[in-house]
Amino acid sequence: RNLLDMDTFSKSDPVVVLFVQGSGSSEWKEFGRTEVIDNTLNPDFVRKFVLDYYFEEKQNLRFDPPGSHDAVLGAQDFLGQAFVALGEVIGSQRGRLERALTGVPGKRCGTILLLAEELSNCRDIVTMQLCANKLDKKDFFGKSDPFLVFYRSNEDGTFTICHKTEVVKNTLNPVWQPFTIPVRALCNGDYDRTVKIDVYDWDRDGSHDFIGEFATSYRELSRAQSQFTVYEVGRGARAGGWGAPHTGADPPLRPQVLNPRKKCKKKKYVNSGTVTLLSFSVESEFTFVDYIRGGTQLNFTVAIDFTASNGMPSQPTSLHYASPYQLSAYALALKAVGEIIQDYDSDKLFPAYGFGAKLPPDGKISHQFPLNNNADNPSCAGIEGVLESYLQSLRTVQLYGPTNFAPVINQVAGAAAQVTDGSQYHVLLIITDGVISDMLQTKEAIVTASALPMSIIIVGVGPAEFEAMEELDGDEVRVSSRGRYAERDIVQFVPFRDYVDDSGNQVLSMARLAKDVLAEIPEQLLSYMKTRDIKPRRADP
Repeated sequence: RNLLDMDTFSKSDPVVVLFVQGSGSSEWKEFGRTEVIDNTLNPDFVRKFVLDYYFEEKQNLRFDPPGSHDAVLGAQDFLGQAFVALGEVIGSQRGRLERALTGVPGKRCGTILLLAEELSNCRDIVTMQLCANKLDKKDFFGKSDPFLVFYRSNEDGTFTICHKTEVVKNTLNPVWQPFTIPVRALCNGDYDRTVKIDVYDWDRDGSHDFIGEFATSYRELSRAQSQFTVYEVGRGARAGGWGAPHTGADPPLRPQVLNPRKKCKKKKYVNSGTVTLLSFSVESEFTFVDYIRGGTQLNFTVAIDFTASNGMPSQPTSLHYASPYQLSAYALALKAVGEIIQDYDSDKLFPAYGFGAKLPPDGKISHQFPLNNNADNPSCAGIEGVLESYLQSLRTVQLYGPTNFAPVINQVAGAAAQVTDGSQYHVLLIITDGVISDMLQTKEAIVTASALPMSIIIVGVGPAEFEAMEELDGDEVRVSSRGRYAERDIVQFVPFRDYVDDSGNQVLSMARLAKDVLAEIPEQLLSYMKTRDIKPRRADP
């Protein structure tokens, strides 16, 4: 909007070039270009850029509108540029972000409006239940043991198995349990693609007897959602095709299960039984982006270890030591995680605490003191504000001990408990150097927090062993306390040393760390929403 006018006898002819920056790299590569729009300073571009989105990565984008394209010479006048992270666009209200164009000294270059939409990839899930009636008897000493096999048709005319029901023993009138299947697995998103269903009689030796087959499509099934629809299952026509769905005016059509071989051999053959669709329902499988676009805010809180085992901050051997040329391990971990999460927090205000230090003036030990020294408002402005407060605290407090996590976990859990409707989700980053002192209390705090909208990231810095942190991670065994188990796995632990680049490239080290520690956050958020049956709010148009 309001681009610079670089043409003498008409308005500019703008085009936008998108450049992307690789994770941990400073190099920009051209990704694509929009079409050229002639003679306008307020273009609406039609061409879209399709990008893979990763929450756990800092995906930097650069938009250059080198407008006023000269068709004869191919020259392009520079109209300005805008830098943005993909997460900023997705995390903005309704996925819409306006950013000022810069780069032309002394001139206002206008703005660029960016809109991000998640491509729908057939994320619906179907739940259906079927029963059968008067199936052929296949067993000599008893009735059949029927089960169904669903096949998705492929482009080349072949079929791929996509679902098998359970076996219902010794009956010709089975009622199968309801089952759930993604629509993409059933028909690859093509609602009119043939779905073939075979009916078998189960045999212990695996040589299951074929009873019959029929065919339908997702569209035909979906039309039956509000009806008690009976389909004929037969062997032969339409690969056994469904009979017409019953609409209520005529007697219901019994679905026939047909056996082509039997049909050929017996002139009086009608069918091998009937199948009824008892129920059919569709639900959307929501994604992390659905909730972010619906207004869910990520609230980021930091807790930093100020225990004496880190070493004197003024000494180069200290884990808190920051040289003029290099950030400390604590600062690197904070920047790596915080610079990504801040894109999803609208106010960019982050509560930041320290633990394990003696505070002035009386030397009282604290395990949740505000880094900005403001107990009433511990929030810092942006990640840079957190870093400033952290460095200031290093100069004013005395590193001491012990290493207690429970107080700060309970602090964030208290905030998370205030809003549980899905509009707020809390992420606590704990950076520590060693062995935890209040393991029992911490496990109790995690079990309680697992029922709340929050996740915990623990980054271990330094050479210590972190066996206790692995236990808190809960990937192998769910965290428990006094007989209670955590509802969800909400803790992710990583040792920072595993991500340090051998060449000393701090940008690459931070990118590697962020990718691993943040990878589980979207699934943890979704698990909370799903267990509470919270659906994303519909984004305003």
